[in-house]
Amino acid sequence: MANKFTLGIISFAAALTLAACGGENADDTTQNSTTQEESNAAPENNMNGENSEAMQGMDHSNMNHSGSGEVPEGLKDATNPTFPVGSKAIIQSDHMPGMKGAEATIVGAYDTTVYTVSFTPTTGGNPVTNHKWVIHEELEGVGEGVLQPGTKATINADHMKGMKGATATIDSAEETTVYMVDFTSTTGEQVTNHKWVTENELSAQ
Repeated sequence: MANKFTLGIISFAAALTLAACGGENADDTTQNSTTQEESNAAPENNMNGENSEAMQGMDHSNMNHSGSGEVPEGLKDATNPTFPVGSKAIIQSDHMPGMKGAEATIVGAYDTTVYTVSFTPTTGGNPVTNHKWVIHEELEGVGEGVLQPGTKATINADHMKGMKGATATIDSAEETTVYMVDFTSTTGEQVTNHKWVTENELSAQ
């Protein structure tokens, strides 16, 4: 009888030990599963961040890099541009892939106010923020005074898909000389009448 009693106690203790081990394994499995889910989610979150950033003005793949050469009504030629029409300069901005470092030929030089703007394309999609550049003469019904940050105006330019007719919020404003340029990008694309490059985005050869 004593042996049976002792054997029963040992069996009971063994069962408790196995249950405890099973509980630890279950916790480990849950923890590992959670860790794996977090690991899998991380790239997705990073991707969403990158896409969000790209859609907010960093991605200019929808831009019309070449233009017609026409300029808005009322835009005045620069009186004494640093880079006269016909001269060459090196582009220091990167509005599009292959732009920075390309040699530009100056097609037009104009004194105006340039704005960075944020807007939601008329074609839908995520907002574009801090788009460079829209000039004063490309905004409808704004008069002659420089617009302050936060001001809203309708864009009358089609530098990129869904821009024309969109309501812009002014992010920044600067009175300067802007240039229309021809260039061959460092990736081999021929671009003509590109609008716009500002004075401080060009350097002498």
